[in-house]
Amino acid sequence: MTSDAARGPLHGILVADCSTVLAGPYCTMLLADLGADVVKVEPPEGDATRGWGPPWVGSEAEGTRTAAYYLAVNRNKRSIRLDLRQPAGIEVLRRLLGRADAFVENFRPASLARLGLDDAALEALNPGLVHLAISGYGPDGPDAARPGYDFVIQAEAGLMSITGQPDEDGGRPMKVGVAISDVVSGIFGAVAVLAGLVGRERPGGRPADGPGSAGGGGQRIDVSLLESTLAVLVNQAQNAFVGGSAPGRLGNAHPNIVPYETFDTADAPIAVAVGSERQWPRLCAALGLPELAADLRFATNADRVEERDALRPILDARFRELPAAEWLASLRAAEIPSGPINDLLAAFETPAAQARGVRRSIVHPRLGRVDQVGPPFRLARTPATVRTPPPLLGEHAAEILAWLGYDEAGIAALRRANVT
Repeated sequence: MTSDAARGPLHGILVADCSTVLAGPYCTMLLADLGADVVKVEPPEGDATRGWGPPWVGSEAEGTRTAAYYLAVNRNKRSIRLDLRQPAGIEVLRRLLGRADAFVENFRPASLARLGLDDAALEALNPGLVHLAISGYGPDGPDAARPGYDFVIQAEAGLMSITGQPDEDGGRPMKVGVAISDVVSGIFGAVAVLAGLVGRERPGGRPADGPGSAGGGGQRIDVSLLESTLAVLVNQAQNAFVGGSAPGRLGNAHPNIVPYETFDTADAPIAVAVGSERQWPRLCAALGLPELAADLRFATNADRVEERDALRPILDARFRELPAAEWLASLRAAEIPSGPINDLLAAFETPAAQARGVRRSIVHPRLGRVDQVGPPFRLARTPATVRTPPPLLGEHAAEILAWLGYDEAGIAALRRANVT
């Protein structure tokens, strides 16, 4: 028998997931890692990311070919294929939502209303439902009807304007190397869903007899890619508000701390982060440049930020004299935060990553072994777990339909009509 700890802190929470691609599925995977039962409701053709390859796992001839992209954000879920263009498909969804604790979707505005599932209908169906709507620009405002694409959001939200090399170095605005607007929207969405579930438990918030009963407690939550991306601008946004001008691109340099960037050595670049005044003289000693510590131009971090252009060439010339391994050994001995610039595979092979078990393996019944990036949080008593592999399209339809009250004849009828 599975212990409560092994089940996770969200064991017993049912999440109906009608989201696709990345932000919503990442959100629901986090909830699933924490033990929630996530039912992934997919369109007839499946989540688009199933086809976003290469690379692939499985065989096209056997009908199991699946893109790595899909596998990245859909573990620990059950899948049902559902055609919401048919009334019978909408009825299946209604039954699921009537029993769910949370509902996550990224439908275009007005899509739920066309299905007869607007906010008022959801409230009547299940007063305790925590409904997360993820969109590009929010449900109101001039851009409400626009689709949200991570790449475009990174541009419009200003993130690209501070990413990349400066103009004077021939740089251009650059996107982040992952779909970060989608990812942070998924994280904020998961936080908001958890807040909604906790709020439901507070006096006066929880429905009298759980989800679907009279008494209320649920609520709608809106998370947009635009607002999420603006939110993660943090100090850069505050710099702009206080300074009255938009920050530019600094490459790998930090806008408020110097030195805090990459340096080329004799053979490879390294990252060096002097994050306190105590570290500055230790860096100078490790570099064999004690005179820098006594130079009043560089006495404080504020001074070093002002004199960035004078200091950088001195440090750069010194770092180029020795190979990366020698510098990293000296810097770590001096307790200066520093490290090599690893590629992705090397990053998972570092002793620190291996000690934390970040790379997990799970066996899929048809795809074989699938490696995953494990949950990034550790709960001592009720840990997050990687329990089941990302599902095949519609893999769990029969068990989900039976649980929703459909008998064998009803399930067969839904299949004949190509509803599931």
